[in-house]
Parts: sequence; C-alpha cells; structure tokens
Amino acid sequence: MSAHDNRTAHLPESDTLTYLSGAEVREACAEIDPLACMHETLVAHAGGRTVLPPEAYLGWTPPDGGEARSINMPGLVEGGLTAVGTKVINANPANVAQGLPRASGLTVLFDPRTARPLCVMEGAHISALRTAAVSVLAARHLVRPGARTAALYGAGVIAREHALMLAGRLPGIEEIRVYDEVPGRVAQFERDMGDALGAHEVKVTAAVDARTAARGADVVIACTNTRRGYVERSWLASGALAVNVSLDDLTESVLTGADRLYVDDWDLIRDDPYRLLGTLLREGRVRQEDAATLGEVLTGARPGRTGDDELIVVNPFGLAVEDIALAHRVFRVARHRGLGTALPR
Repeated sequence: MSAHDNRTAHLPESDTLTYLSGAEVREACAEIDPLACMHETLVAHAGGRTVLPPEAYLGWTPPDGGEARSINMPGLVEGGLTAVGTKVINANPANVAQGLPRASGLTVLFDPRTARPLCVMEGAHISALRTAAVSVLAARHLVRPGARTAALYGAGVIAREHALMLAGRLPGIEEIRVYDEVPGRVAQFERDMGDALGAHEVKVTAAVDARTAARGADVVIACTNTRRGYVERSWLASGALAVNVSLDDLTESVLTGADRLYVDDWDLIRDDPYRLLGTLLREGRVRQEDAATLGEVLTGARPGRTGDDELIVVNPFGLAVEDIALAHRVFRVARHRGLGTALPR
C-alpha cells in the first residue's frame, strides 16, 4: 500500500509518520548507488562530520532459554543534507531453528529541524547492503591488480549481498567460492544465486572446507557470526585481501601478521570488550599508528596498497551512520516514488 492509498494520507505531513516495508526498502535501494553512499559517509566520518554516540545494549534470557539482545545505535551525518536517526537491531540465535531470521531491525529517521520522527523502515536490507558496499568499496581500493577469485565464509543474507556486490561492482571477479559449516546451505546458495551471478559471468564454487576456500583467493570475506577464530595467516595467499565483517573469524596470526590493516573507527574497536581486535589494540599488539581508517584511504590522507604481495586486512566494525545515510537516501526515493504507508501520529 502506498502513502497515496492509505486512509491517513490526506493528513498534513507533520501529522503522519511514514513506514516503509522491506519490499519498499528494496525497491528504493534499486535506485541508489550504495558504494557512492558509503564513500561519502566514510569520508564525512574521517572529516569529523558525523556524530556516533555509544550504542545502548540490552540483553535478556527469553522464556524458553538462550540469549536475546537489542542494540540501539543513533547517529548523525552532515553533508549536502543532514541525516539523523537511529538503528535498532535485535537478535536471538534460537530463531533459526523456528524458521525465523536470527536478527531483525528497524531504522528510524528524524527531522533534523524539529527532531520529530519522520520515517520508520525495515532495517535488515539496509544493514546487509551497506555492509557489502563497504567491503567492496574497500576492495576496489585495496585489492591487488588482476584479482579473479573471491572466497566467502558463510552462505546467509550478508554473504549473498556480498556475492551480488562482488559480481557487479568489482571488475575482474570470475569465481566466488563459498564455505558454510551448516550442511546444505552452500547448495541452497548455489540454487538461489547461480542465475544472478551467472549474468555477470561469475561462477559459484562450493568449497569442501574453510582452508580450501581461501587457497589462492585474491579476496577473502568472512560473513559469519562465530566468536571462535579459524582463519590462519598461512591459509592466505601472498597479496590477498581479507575482509572481516563478522566477529572473530580471523585469528591473531592474521591480524598481527598483516602488512596493512584498515578499520572504520578506532574508538569503536578500542571500546569493544568482546572482539579480538579490540583486545589486541588495548594490549598494544596492534598499534593505531601502524594502521589507518578506510576514510583516510578514500581521502588520500593515508596510503592504500603499495605492493602486489602485501597481505591487507580490512576489519570494519560497522557504523550506524552508514545505515542512517543509506536510509536517508531510501526515504528521499520513497517520497519521490510515493512509496510507504502514512501512519497517524
């Protein structure tokens, strides 16, 4: 249902709140260049034109046991148009056994002038799309010349978005290897993604194990939710680019053995009590002065790859301002297209 069809659409804009469903978000995203959006956002972040407060974390035990959590991440991006809002992401690993997504969320945009909520939209696609866009944007600047093969750990939503982005936006990629420890998931990945990737003349190969997936790969991207490192430095080819958008897939041997390390925000890493990179930074085994942020590379303030044989690691923790910047563009497209449901306040 569009805003024009909804019974509240006759109300003044100030009296309504727009809701965008997942399908409407996807429709709007089809008209947006996510790489350009992430480039602009990371440059703004490097230039001090963002506000990224600490996230609020709530964890609890559901009635049937296990562990659930909710994270609220507000942020502001200044630019041609100011985008301000918050991302709420919830998760319960037990959902998967019930046929439900492990994680789900909403992105809420605020009016920069009045601070009133403007729009609530389904957040999963925005989160997956911006994550893949940051990885591929980094790869376009840091991959070695002549890269042909990528490896993905995980076969879920994030991995699928990465596969599409790699095939469509990283020139030269011919093969994507996929490994997932859950039996059957890679086969399903091949069935679901084969045609879309084949349209870009990219073939999907099922890897028999994690080490085989990485062997000789130019780009290795971890898209899992593991807290146990398994990717060893010895697995990675000379000149490989390893991107960790997960928790702790990369072992200490990779993080400390890389020739170059790039992150998105040092404060996020330093303050993180769980992930390995934060521990290494606090203990001095990884030093900020020896590494750089992606924003610094994009602005030319710090160098990118300088040799074809360098092992480069990119470990973005993920910035809420990336979701908010992309959501802001989604909202603008939605208003232009008449997408969304107008809800009375």
